Amino acid sequence: MTVNQASAGTETLVAASGGTTRGYAAATAKATLAPFTFERREPREHDVLIDIKYCGVCHSDIHQARDEWGDAIFPMVPGHEITGIVTAVGGKVSKFKVGDRVGVGCFVDSCRTCPECRQGLEQYCSIRTSWTYNGREKDETPTYGGYSEKIVVDENYVLRIPDGVPLDAGAPLLCAGITLYSPLKHWKAGPGKKVAIVGMGGLGHMGVKLAHALGAEVTVLSQSLSKQQDGKRMGADNYYATSDPETFTKLERHFDLIINTVSADINWNDYLKLLKVDGTMVVVGIPEKENSVKAGSIVIGRRSLAGSAIGGIRETQEMLDFCGKHKIASDIEMIPIQKVNEAYERVLKSDVRYRFVIDMASLKGR
Repeated sequence: MTVNQASAGTETLVAASGGTTRGYAAATAKATLAPFTFERREPREHDVLIDIKYCGVCHSDIHQARDEWGDAIFPMVPGHEITGIVTAVGGKVSKFKVGDRVGVGCFVDSCRTCPECRQGLEQYCSIRTSWTYNGREKDETPTYGGYSEKIVVDENYVLRIPDGVPLDAGAPLLCAGITLYSPLKHWKAGPGKKVAIVGMGGLGHMGVKLAHALGAEVTVLSQSLSKQQDGKRMGADNYYATSDPETFTKLERHFDLIINTVSADINWNDYLKLLKVDGTMVVVGIPEKENSVKAGSIVIGRRSLAGSAIGGIRETQEMLDFCGKHKIASDIEMIPIQKVNEAYERVLKSDVRYRFVIDMASLKGR
């Protein structure tokens, strides 16, 4: 196989091969993440080798590394909000070239043949989606994620990062961004629509920016007003505290669409009553406990309760291009990889505005 390589004199590019790779991993459930060395495959004919520049920290990284969702594979290298530079391509790669700015999101392969994959909904693959980490390739090799210096991915599962999107603040778009963009587009958020974003965190702040750019009237429903100034700066037209019972009285039958981003235990029935007739509440955060929904909350008003998970490759690229056009990126706090365990604890305390991003130069000593 022919591999097109970066020039040896370009110091910002790694050697054009897979091989031994440095990263950070959890050795067992709930273990502190620590330096870990593992092997990446050599690029195949349709593979792209990426020098990882930045990787976002997603709350799901914490759930997975602590085996809170079950079926965890250890050792685990988390990270699925990856941006970087192409350093080599396989001989039959046609979509990318050395030097391209690229990203990798939550999955690196799927069956490609099921009805969902054929519709561009690879995230809902009915055979098997190969997740970027804590998953398996088709040959059963465990996948390792973006808390590492490089990654090898099939070109069909690599995204192009537009020039208008910075690699650092753009990293969370690969999960947080598409998680909000997909339901906003599917349920047709736009001019004339009243959209509520529940939660003003890592997901919610992206929902505010995207819904505003789509032309909707945007309202934030947050437990307190502590982030109201941020919300208004990002495009929220209105901001209400859900700790105030008057909020639920004032906004009854008000919204066309509610995107619920929180994983905390809240009463969904209270929020369903805020929907107009034929309105929809979409859940994108997964609470640890089951939520009891009363039939009347849906029947009275012909309301819908739905769920949504990230987006396919085509829609994710559409989202990135949209963000490039509208100059949208995440609000981030940059950290070195050595502070990732501290960042995990701060995420659990909601002590970040609004996403942590790891600078992989800290791992490589640059």
